[in-house]
Amino acid sequence: MTVVLKKPQKSARKPKGDGHMRRGEILAAAEKIFIAEGYAGATIRKIADAVGVSSTALYMHFRDKDQILMEISSGAIERLLDLNTQIASRPVDPVARVRLMLEAYMKFALDNPNTYQLVFCGGGDQISPDKIADVLALGDRCFEKFSEPVHDIAARGRLRSGSPVEAAEVLWSGCHGLVSLLITKPSRGWSNPDQLMKVMLDGLLHGLVTD
Repeated sequence: MTVVLKKPQKSARKPKGDGHMRRGEILAAAEKIFIAEGYAGATIRKIADAVGVSSTALYMHFRDKDQILMEISSGAIERLLDLNTQIASRPVDPVARVRLMLEAYMKFALDNPNTYQLVFCGGGDQISPDKIADVLALGDRCFEKFSEPVHDIAARGRLRSGSPVEAAEVLWSGCHGLVSLLITKPSRGWSNPDQLMKVMLDGLLHGLVTD
């Protein structure tokens, strides 16, 4: 018996006059391809095929795949910065603000697994430092906003160990580690994610902050 291998189907070409292609649709397709193929394996042609446009049409929106990745990264970090800014304005205890920020961060990750894996779990080594500088600066702003209530906790004499910056780094890295594993190792058979996030925050905050 002869086995005929089928070629992967491409998205149907978008008809002319269809408003070209919305940038959001291109970005969503690119996320999946970056994760499946790796940065080196992802090409403009593959992204264009996935959304049903020609490579020429895609170049009308993005000059190269570096720009696509930078826009995905900037968009994700801006959303987190906006969440942190909103939470920072709430008239609540700084420990409560830290907890709310970390909850929002982890929920963002689990609600947007492709974006999170691409932006926060990749090395970004393929992109030149000058191109990624703006994204790194935006990430620093986001971390600084998160660190503000941690500094408030330290100023009140409630930080058990380390400097405010070290405590903020530990809090963030602990939550990052949890959601990264939930996203990249889904077959492990984890407990309920909401409960895991609660236990993580209880352990981190009770360990670092005095009552």
